[in-house]
Amino acid sequence: MIKAILLDLDGTLLNDQKLISPQTKQTLLDLQANGVKVVLASGRPKRGIEPFADELRLHEYGGLLVSSNGACVTDARTNETLFEQAIDQDDAIAILDHLTGFDVIPMINDETYMYVNDVFSGMLELNGKPFNIIEYESRGGRFQLREEPRLADAITFPIYKILVAGQPDYLQAHADLLAGPFKDRVTGMFTAAMYYEFTDLGIDKARALDHVFREIGIDREHVIAFGDGHNDRSIIEYAGIGVAMDNAVKDIKAIANEITLSNNHDGIATVLSRYLTT
Repeated sequence: MIKAILLDLDGTLLNDQKLISPQTKQTLLDLQANGVKVVLASGRPKRGIEPFADELRLHEYGGLLVSSNGACVTDARTNETLFEQAIDQDDAIAILDHLTGFDVIPMINDETYMYVNDVFSGMLELNGKPFNIIEYESRGGRFQLREEPRLADAITFPIYKILVAGQPDYLQAHADLLAGPFKDRVTGMFTAAMYYEFTDLGIDKARALDHVFREIGIDREHVIAFGDGHNDRSIIEYAGIGVAMDNAVKDIKAIANEITLSNNHDGIATVLSRYLTT
């Protein structure tokens, strides 16, 4: 019996046009109507998840939003924070100052603004084409932009994660140096080739959900999870059924119970249709 569905967003629930396909949407609505809880679990901040939660009517069915890779869990119906764990403020300040020694683009956010050093210095070259990573992130999170020459000076709010963008080859070559001084105090991980993220020590999507599920009486054996990226490892391992998308990275495919079709071919609906009752 499936009681909860855990869904990563980018590369999993969303197709390459950043949309939920009609078939997948209807399948999830039908399952919610049958009492199954839908959980959107993303590296995105809460503001960046909310439009998709609204589209799937999680506020009506009591779904959950897991944001910032598990640093915060919100009840979609009540907007109540059910779990949160921010980075220690002194650690956040030290990390942001440390990052000034690297050719990277750090970003932090509060409920309204995304803070960067320079709004005009967000260009990367990805797949041979120029890509404005600051514009992409601010639009995806529905943030207004603010400049702060020293990002640490902007910290007057909880820092759930520090997002670091950069050229993929550069990040790979410098990952150990980026994380090195803080590896015993925070969690650092790649969430995409051009993203390295810091959260508080031990934070991941599954740890946050386990805390909430124990409170509401959902056992992990009754959970199915879908993911494609490295930051989905915890939910794939946690769930009774862990499903990797066909477009998932090799590490996720290797640990999944099964592999479904890609995010562009209704892979989620293909698996979940087995659990629809008539």
